[in-house]
Amino acid sequence: MAAEDILRSLQDFDINDVDLDNIGSMPLVIKMVIWIIALIVVLVLGYFYHIKNLQDELQAASTKETELKQEFEQKAFQAANLDAYKRQMVEMEESFGALVSQLPSDTEVPGLLEDITNKGLLNGLELDSIDLQAEVAREFYVELPIRIVGQGSYHDLGAFISGMAGLPRIVTLHDFNIAQESPGSTMLKLRITAKTYRYKEDDI
Repeated sequence: MAAEDILRSLQDFDINDVDLDNIGSMPLVIKMVIWIIALIVVLVLGYFYHIKNLQDELQAASTKETELKQEFEQKAFQAANLDAYKRQMVEMEESFGALVSQLPSDTEVPGLLEDITNKGLLNGLELDSIDLQAEVAREFYVELPIRIVGQGSYHDLGAFISGMAGLPRIVTLHDFNIAQESPGSTMLKLRITAKTYRYKEDDI
C-alpha cells in the first residue's frame, strides 16, 4: 500500500506547484528525491575537491616511498661493504704511490738521461745525441720528451728498446724512425722520442 501511495504522490506531483520557500510542505517522496540528489552532488564535489587531492598525495607519497627504499638499499649495501671499500682504497693509494714514485722529479731527469745512455752503451748502440725537448703541459702532468738519435745493428736496436722498457722510471717510446745508414751497410740509424712524465707541482 505504501508503494501505491508513493506512486500516486509522484503522479499527482506537478513541478509548477513547487514552492522553494515552503519546501517542508512538499510530499515526503519529493523530499527524499531532493535529499538523494543533494547527497550525490555532495559526494561528487567531495571527491573532486578533497578525495582526489588525497589520492594525488597518496600517489606522491607512494612514489617517494619507493625512492627512499631504493636509496636505503643502496646505502645499506655500501655500509655492509664499507670495510671492503676501505681496503680497496688503501690498495689504490699504495698502487698510486708506486706509480708516482716512477715519475721523475726535475732533479732526477739527469739521472734518467744517464740511465738511457748506459742502456745504449750496454746494448752496443752508438748514441749520437740525447736532447731534451720542450715540456708539454697536460691537465694533471707534464710530458718530458727526449729526442734520441743513435746507430747500431738490428739486434742492437732491439736490445736497446727492450732495455728501455726495463728502466725503473716510466718511459714511453714514440715516433720511431729506422733507416739504413748507407746502401749495403748492416748499420741502422735510429731516431726515436722517449717521453717521461712528472706531476705538475700545483697538483701534488
